Amino acid sequence: MKPSLSFEFFPCKTEAGHEKLIATARQLAGHGPEFFSCTYGAGGSTRDGTYRTVRQLNDEVGVPTAPHLSCVGDSKAKLRELLQQYQEAGINRIVALRGDLPSGMGLSGGGELRYASDLVAFIREETGDHFHIEVAAYPETHPQARSFTDDVRNFVYKMEAGADRAVTQYFFNADCYFHFVERVRKLGVEAPVIPGIMPITNYSKLARFSDACGAELPRWLRKQLEAYGDDTQSIQAFGEEVMTALCERLLEGGAPGVHFYTLNQAEPCIAIWRNLGF
Repeated sequence: MKPSLSFEFFPCKTEAGHEKLIATARQLAGHGPEFFSCTYGAGGSTRDGTYRTVRQLNDEVGVPTAPHLSCVGDSKAKLRELLQQYQEAGINRIVALRGDLPSGMGLSGGGELRYASDLVAFIREETGDHFHIEVAAYPETHPQARSFTDDVRNFVYKMEAGADRAVTQYFFNADCYFHFVERVRKLGVEAPVIPGIMPITNYSKLARFSDACGAELPRWLRKQLEAYGDDTQSIQAFGEEVMTALCERLLEGGAPGVHFYTLNQAEPCIAIWRNLGF
C-alpha cells in the first residue's frame, strides 16, 4: 500500500511570497498528497495569513488543508470563533498544538487552555467529530519536557482527549522514532504516528532550526555539512541522499507515511519522494 504523503507550509508576509507558495503547492499537489497543513505563528501572530492560505490551498489548489491552531495566548472565545470560521469554510482537518510562546510570555501562555490536550478536548466539545485532529509528537522529547517519560505521558493525554493521528517533529535518527512508537503502543495508543521530514538544503538554517526546536543534528551530519561550506549544490545533493535513506528505513520499518516540512519549497521534497519510487 502506498504510504501517506503530506506537506506543511507557512503563510507569507508579502504578496510575492504568497503567490510563490501557491505555485509550490500546485506543483506538490500533482503528487497526490493526503493533505496540506499551514502553520500559525506564536500567539496567533499569523492568524489572518493562515486563514487566507488555508482557504486558497483547500478551495483553489484542491487539496484538503489543515490549519495549525494553538492555544497559548488565545481565549476560548477566540478559539471558538476560529473553529466556527473553519467549519463554515468547509475545512475538516486541524492540527492542534500548544504553540510557541511569544517573547516575554510566561509558561502559562496567557490563554485559558494551557496544554495541547486541553485544546484537543475543547475542539471535540465544540465541534464533535467535524475535524480530523492531528497533534504533534516528539521522538527526541519536547525541549520543555521534564523527561522522556513525562513527554510520552503528555502525548498519550492528547490522544485520549480525542486526537486522530500524530505528526512528529523532524529528526535524523530513525531509532528514536521507532522507540517512541514502541513506547506509546505499550501505553495503548494505536493511532498512526507520521514521521516529519525536513529536507536538507541549507546548513546554517538547519542548524538554527534544530537548536531552537530540540531536534538533534548528529555530529557526523553536522561535520559533513560544515565541510561543504558555501557549496549549496553539494549540500543539497548530500541532503537528498541522507533524507532518502532515512525515509526508506522509516517506511521499511512500518512508518505509515511521511510529512514534509517544505519551507515553501517543492523540489527538495519531490526529489526525495521520487527516489523512494513513488
